[in-house]
Amino acid sequence: MSSSAYDDLGKLILRLGLGILLLLHGLSKLDSGVGWIADMLAQQGVPGFVAYGVYIGEVIAPILIILGVFTRLGGLIAVINMLFAFGLVHMHQIFQLGKSGGWALELQGLFLIAGIAVTLLGAGAYSLGGRNGRWN
Repeated sequence: MSSSAYDDLGKLILRLGLGILLLLHGLSKLDSGVGWIADMLAQQGVPGFVAYGVYIGEVIAPILIILGVFTRLGGLIAVINMLFAFGLVHMHQIFQLGKSGGWALELQGLFLIAGIAVTLLGAGAYSLGGRNGRWN
């Protein structure tokens, strides 16, 4: 297997890992709704309709990432989604350790870092979008 094939396989694994795990969060919000997010936004003076953006960040973006279509855009949307999550929900935990001794925001941090990596690396060959194109 060539070096570029390993690179493309690594990109596929990264895309699938980030996309599937993030999509599971989005599917739970499809089931339970985003009312609690709208309430949090209202407390911050942000219009409640902005809460529906979570569906873009946790349903549409992960699907783009998994399929490898507009992958860099999907990664960028995931990054923006996680920055909103940090700012609105998790800011009080930024400097906290979790129960097992790690950072309290390990999962959110991994989503953010993986989103940045997908944005920078693109889809790779094992994708519907392929290696070509500005957003793949």
